[in-house]
Amino acid sequence: MLWALINQEPDASCWTYLPYGPFATQLIFNHWLQGILAEDLLLYGIFTGEQIQGWCALMRADTRAGSIEIGHVYYSASLRRTLAATEVMCLLLKQIFTLGYRRCEWKCNSLNEPSRQAALRLVFQHEGLFRQATVVKGHNRNTDWFSMLDSEWPQQHKAMQHWLSPANFDEAGQQRLSLQQCREAL
Repeated sequence: MLWALINQEPDASCWTYLPYGPFATQLIFNHWLQGILAEDLLLYGIFTGEQIQGWCALMRADTRAGSIEIGHVYYSASLRRTLAATEVMCLLLKQIFTLGYRRCEWKCNSLNEPSRQAALRLVFQHEGLFRQATVVKGHNRNTDWFSMLDSEWPQQHKAMQHWLSPANFDEAGQQRLSLQQCREAL
């Protein structure tokens, strides 16, 4: 199912900023999947109806500090920039803060503008740039760090619920108010 999903990608650009992919064969993909499932993280499949559309993970959980990170985010071409894509993050954040975490982190390659914009759209606060934080696919990676705190979540959750409301979308599925406008209306 996952192999069929990633083979629907129109090009390899979705793998540019991830530390893995593209995958030349199903065997290589299966080996990667076994490795990531052995890591200390919770990998979630993202479904719309019964169709898998991607995955994401909760990782680097530090229960003493009350901190956890969202990572390994892969949205298929048909999931990107959709209502469901935002709903996934809303549900994940709700789970994080319901479990009692005080801080949720979002880190991304500084060149990954879609990820940076997603973090900012969801009102994660930019905390800084870690220069040459790692090497990925043979290149230096600068990493942008973002966070959302438990004290910020209730207001952000209300804005997301308002935005996700069916009343916020017209018959053609176009939003009436942006997430930012929903936030400002509160």
